[in-house]
Amino acid sequence: MALQLLEQSGVAAPAGEPGSAAWMQAVIDGLCDLSSRDALTGLSNRRNFQVALLREIDRVARAGEPALLLTADIDHFKQVNDRCGHAAGDLVLKAVAAALQDSVRPMDTVARIGGEEFAIILPNCPPAFGEAVAERIRRRVADRPVAISPRHEINVSVSIGGAYAPQWVRSTATVWCERADLQLYRAKAQGRNRVCIEPTAVSLVSAEEKGLLFGTSQFMDLE
Repeated sequence: MALQLLEQSGVAAPAGEPGSAAWMQAVIDGLCDLSSRDALTGLSNRRNFQVALLREIDRVARAGEPALLLTADIDHFKQVNDRCGHAAGDLVLKAVAAALQDSVRPMDTVARIGGEEFAIILPNCPPAFGEAVAERIRRRVADRPVAISPRHEINVSVSIGGAYAPQWVRSTATVWCERADLQLYRAKAQGRNRVCIEPTAVSLVSAEEKGLLFGTSQFMDLE
């Protein structure tokens, strides 16, 4: 059953003697990779994204390095499905996924987290560079028409929102995602095909994050 699953997903057959330790390890590695990848685009799936997000939150809280979370949404994607069909929609999703992956560093995590929704975690990304990175991603998508048939190409764009994890603060995945989504909504409201990053260089610390920071502090015992 494991081999059938790998084959159906387009994964090459494990090398080595069937039943050997190396062969079994290759099968296990293949299954683990499938469980962390989006089947259509090959990007990280939502579960793997959540793991990476929590890992980055922990790193930012301990090391204080800046980290940027971008959320991206394909503009007017429903119209692509309605006018051109779901097969064309799949081609658009794969093309956008490739453009996102090509626009970032190997250390960055690019994930498909919903239908036409993507997210990118950029560790060690100072505020001075965040908007430039997001703009590069937006332009890369806009500059790559998607061929949905030999004679038909369509132009695609994305709206992007971004937020920084507050340094030295152990935030939560929910709070960080909500901040990035808020900026994504701004980008959509302002006309789409644009980038909106939190207007402050250093993210404001929410009440929830203050509670996480000070709720178990030793200074509470002095009150």
